[in-house]
Amino acid sequence: MLPFNKYIFEVDKRANKTEIRKAVEIAYKVKVKDVNTMVMSGKWRRVRFKPGKTPDWKKAIVTLRKGDKIDVTT
Repeated sequence: MLPFNKYIFEVDKRANKTEIRKAVEIAYKVKVKDVNTMVMSGKWRRVRFKPGKTPDWKKAIVTLRKGDKIDVTT
């Protein structure tokens, strides 16, 4: 958990903010205040003596309403 009641999720690259909001609210039974998304570019790595690239992925930072929290231990 980040400060200010924020949580980070790795989401599908095609998902939009509305879909992410609905999925988090249904899965964790909380109210989402805000969703910020960003596409993280993959990094170049050496794979068997040739350069290769890890896949790009999308990160969502979800801010919850005050008083709500997600139990990450379960």
